[in-house]
Amino acid sequence: MKTKNDYPDKRIPEQEVGSKVDAVEKLSLADEATAIDFFRVVKERLLSVNKWAEFAGTNMSTFQLTDASGNLVNRAAKEGDYLKIDIPGPGTALGKGYDWVKIEEIKEEGDKDTDILTMRVRPAENPLSRNPETAHFLTEQASSTFQVKRMGKHIYAEEHGRNEQANTYTSDTLDNLRNMVVGWAAMLGFSYPQWKALVKGLVKFPGKDKK
Repeated sequence: MKTKNDYPDKRIPEQEVGSKVDAVEKLSLADEATAIDFFRVVKERLLSVNKWAEFAGTNMSTFQLTDASGNLVNRAAKEGDYLKIDIPGPGTALGKGYDWVKIEEIKEEGDKDTDILTMRVRPAENPLSRNPETAHFLTEQASSTFQVKRMGKHIYAEEHGRNEQANTYTSDTLDNLRNMVVGWAAMLGFSYPQWKALVKGLVKFPGKDKK
């Protein structure tokens, strides 16, 4: 049977600049059959972006899924969709009060012992605007890779942030100041509790408190 280390982070961009974050939660179940059954729930949770705040159980940020045109949708996430993010404090003018990321890849893979679902997002423009500038507190070099994995009877939920740098290069001075503050806070680790709460919520098993 493969172990977690048999699957290197091939779908996670390499860390080259700025800071990174890794939030990982593990759930071990009684047997593989139970894990296979529950993993279907975990995958559904990952793609249910509109419920992320509910799964995380925090009020730190809220996430709304939109289609490629910026229209709110209530369905499973797809490649090319956007996430409209409302974080505490003032938003950006470019994002009309929100931060935006685009889903650039969703991929499912595995074998009889292992299942992996990966979703990678990247800071992007506001799809409701004609302005092509990145409407997010991090630059477009940054990425967040969300993965849920089943390996035998073990299930993992992970978030990997890479190449995180504050987006201080827009044409809006106030946005640049705001992004500097929020981006630096994220790079100092203030985003970790949110991602940790989310990955923990993704693998929360009914009646099982300890992972």
